[in-house]
Amino acid sequence: MSNLSSLLSDSAINLDAAPSTWQDAITQAGALLEHEGAIDPDYTAAMIQSVVDNGPYIVVAPGFAFAHARPSKAVHRTAISWLRLRKPLPFGHPKNDPVRLVVALAAADAHAHTDAMKDIARVLADTSRRRALDEVSSVAELRDVLGGATPDKSPETTTTIPTAPATSKDQATAESVESKGKILTVCGNGLGTSLFLKNTLDQVLDTWGWGGLVSTEATDTISAKGRAKEVDFLLTSAEIARTLGDVGVPVYVIDNFTSTAEVDRALRELYDI
Repeated sequence: MSNLSSLLSDSAINLDAAPSTWQDAITQAGALLEHEGAIDPDYTAAMIQSVVDNGPYIVVAPGFAFAHARPSKAVHRTAISWLRLRKPLPFGHPKNDPVRLVVALAAADAHAHTDAMKDIARVLADTSRRRALDEVSSVAELRDVLGGATPDKSPETTTTIPTAPATSKDQATAESVESKGKILTVCGNGLGTSLFLKNTLDQVLDTWGWGGLVSTEATDTISAKGRAKEVDFLLTSAEIARTLGDVGVPVYVIDNFTSTAEVDRALRELYDI
């Protein structure tokens, strides 16, 4: 996890925070980045405003919130802060509340943090390592958990691996629909939570053997609205789904962005498998 380690400094970690509200939690996570010189206070305000505008879509997994905003002049370099709450707080998510961990991302561009997001997503998807994140007592122990090896796991399914979708009129049958061969994962900014979901989606497609047949892309709401008709469907949170409205293709809500089992079920339903 060299990339994650390089973006998360020891002084940007607080394992005993005591915020009173979700706004205060994001403020404290942002303050860690401000202290590092990675951002200005305007970026912290933008992270809070993003939740105000879009709802608690940043709560991507049970007990875990990923705070972020669009790249701006308020971001001086790509960095991550890690805040563990002494007492879990509600962020307003109907299924993933209350939140115990708040990780804040400041992204200077759309690429530098991608590998780190994959690393975090893999940790969250591992039940034992996720539990350990709530129990570590020091920064060194946290780094041990984050740096531990994650075993390769297939999605938890009870059915066989499906046949690849028809991607041309020649392949399509009378009972099937021609696939455009692309899926979008969507969040408010296209740089944070959508990457968590894309990582999980890619794991499922690779397990099915569809990785080379169906492409995936993480994007924001504005781009998703303009490009929806180019793809088979969109995967996103309930809050972003309401923002998107009717885009002409299915918009499927995922609650836990790190659950391969949930994404597997979604794909089977959407592709009528």
